[in-house]
Amino acid sequence: MKQSALDYIVPKTAETRARYKSGARPSFGHFVEDYVNQKIDIQGSFEEFMKLRHDYFSFSLTPHHFKFLITRFLPEVLIHSKKQDERIVREHYDRGNDFFRAFLGPRMVYTSGFWVDMETDTLEMAQDRKMQMVCEKLHMKAGDRHLDIGCGWGTLVTYSAKHFGAQSTGVTIAQEGHDWAVKQIADHGMTGKAKILRMDYRDIPKQKFDKITCLEMGEHVGIRKFQRFINQIYDLLADDGKFYIQQAGLRANPGIFTPGQHWEDLIWGLYMNEYIFSGADASTPLAFLSNSLQNANFEVNTVENLGIHYSHTIHKWYYNWIENEEQINGSYGIWWFRMWQLFLRWSVDIAAQGSSTCWGIIAHKNLNQTDRDAYIGRLNLGERASELSVPTTL
Repeated sequence: MKQSALDYIVPKTAETRARYKSGARPSFGHFVEDYVNQKIDIQGSFEEFMKLRHDYFSFSLTPHHFKFLITRFLPEVLIHSKKQDERIVREHYDRGNDFFRAFLGPRMVYTSGFWVDMETDTLEMAQDRKMQMVCEKLHMKAGDRHLDIGCGWGTLVTYSAKHFGAQSTGVTIAQEGHDWAVKQIADHGMTGKAKILRMDYRDIPKQKFDKITCLEMGEHVGIRKFQRFINQIYDLLADDGKFYIQQAGLRANPGIFTPGQHWEDLIWGLYMNEYIFSGADASTPLAFLSNSLQNANFEVNTVENLGIHYSHTIHKWYYNWIENEEQINGSYGIWWFRMWQLFLRWSVDIAAQGSSTCWGIIAHKNLNQTDRDAYIGRLNLGERASELSVPTTL
């Protein structure tokens, strides 16, 4: 007999025993709250349970969703002040480097890897290839002034300085990431060639850079202030410079607010904004991102959909997280373990089924004198990824 998601659920309260029963179709939003708050357990494989979620749960909005929308989501979208953004971002990224290393692995790369062979590639190989590809796409070379906005733990900054000879500057608002990055730079002998500034993106010194990267920090800027952010980057970029932006995106779906096949997209998005990336409301369909670039006088050179690469990356993160369950439970508690267990495993499927993706875009200033011949024969959209000579270590 085929199993149902219900077969995995063990209710622990009278309320949940009434909710999870044969013939019922509870909202997955209720499951999220019940599971992380330990009102139910999952017996057997959590992965197998998640694969069966569509046959039992609905993806309807709950009262909790409406409360979150009114009390937190809308105010955060409207404000995005420096004080608010620092509080929100640091609550996430300053949680503890051991927390993030438990799933990111030793590279501390908080973005998708780039996969060529799913049978032989390790997470670290995919992460190193991604760093290499970003630098190659930007035509990074010795002496380039490189700015990485939202540099995380400084891995790309260190990589571009060490392997491409760039003069790299990373910007982060998180203290834990800053401290890790400074040490990483020193450990690789890149002090003086790479540096980290802990500051709000709005305070980046007004100087020119040859190459600018922004890998999934723009979501935190917010929709309301996003165009101003892109205009700022345009002003920071040298006239012959190149810009790589990578940003989480949603599929364009005019029916997202109508229950149906894509209703899960909305439920997942609300969950992500409430529990994982609070204030990261600039995750949008591609048109918003490309229009923002063009409105700032950027010309888009290439666009790459990295969604499936994200799915495989997050799957590796999930396995890392499960392996470190005891550490996380001991240091942070079961609530945090379960919240991120759910986030990681759910996101594997969300990315694979196209609910959310990630856009990687190379752009330059739309000027007559731009040397567009420079792109001919160069790395394009990962088509030559298997040809890259990637260092085996950072």
